[in-house]
Amino acid sequence: MSFFLKASRPGLWFPTIWLYMLPLGTQEFWQSWLFWAGLFYICFPLNFLIYGWNDIVDYETDQLNPRKGSFLFGAQGSKEELSRLPFAIAVVQLLSCPFFIVMEGWWMLGLFAVLALILIAYNYPERGLRSMPGLDLAAQFGYLLVVPFSIMVNDVAQLPAVTYFYLFLFAIQSQLIGEVMDIEPDSAVGRTTTATALGVRLTKMLIISIVAIETALLFLVYQDYVFGGMLGLGLIWLILDLTLIYKTQKYTLTQMRLFGWGSNGIALVSMAYVWWSGCLL
Repeated sequence: MSFFLKASRPGLWFPTIWLYMLPLGTQEFWQSWLFWAGLFYICFPLNFLIYGWNDIVDYETDQLNPRKGSFLFGAQGSKEELSRLPFAIAVVQLLSCPFFIVMEGWWMLGLFAVLALILIAYNYPERGLRSMPGLDLAAQFGYLLVVPFSIMVNDVAQLPAVTYFYLFLFAIQSQLIGEVMDIEPDSAVGRTTTATALGVRLTKMLIISIVAIETALLFLVYQDYVFGGMLGLGLIWLILDLTLIYKTQKYTLTQMRLFGWGSNGIALVSMAYVWWSGCLL
C-alpha cells in the first residue's frame, strides 16, 4: 500500500486540489458530502491513474532520477512493483468512477473518456506525446478536466473562458518546471521533452514568459492585485534564479525538496485566497 500511495505522488497533489477548489470560490463547500467524495477522487484515484501510468512507461528514466522514491516526488518502483500497478489502477478506477457517472450522468462518462484518451496519447510507448516537444505541453490540457469535474460534482457555475486560458498556462508552467528538474535523467535515456530540446536557459526563459503572461492577466483582466502580486514575486524569483542565482546549474536534491515543499505551501495560501476572494470566477 505504501508503494501505491507513493505512486500517486502526494507531494504533487496540490495542482489537482487547486483546480478542484477554484470553481468553489466563496461557496461553503464543506457542508456537502459530495464535495468530500470528489476531493478524495482527485487526490488519490485520479493521481494514482495519472502518475502510476506514467511510472510504468518511465521506468528507465525514474531509475536515474534522484527525485524519485519519496512521497513528495513519487515512487521509484522495481519492475515487479510496477507490474502490479495496471491491475491496482484499474480496480481503484472501477471502484470510484461508476459512482460519479451514476451521480452526474453521461457528461461525467464523457469527461472520463476524454481523460483516458489524453493519457493513452501521452503515455503511448515510444511515440507518446510525453516524448514530443511542444505536444508534451499541449497534453497538460488534461489537468483542466478537473475543473468541469468539480463543477459537475459541486453543482456550481461555469468559469469564464479566460480563466481556462489562465489555468492552461498554469498547467504548462508546472510541466516545464518538472522537466527542467528532470533534464539529466531524461537526456540519459534518450527521452526528448520540450526542456531537453530547448535546454535549461531557454526553458527557464519560456517559464518566465508564461508566468509574466499569467501576472499580466491577474493585473489587467481580473484586476486582482493581491494574487497578482504573489505571482509577481514568483516572477521576480524566476528571473533572479536564471540571471543571478542558479542560472543553468543543476539543482541539488535538497534544493528540489525545498522547492517542492515551498510550492505546496504557496499553493495552500493562494488556494485559500482564491476561494475567499473568488477572484478568478
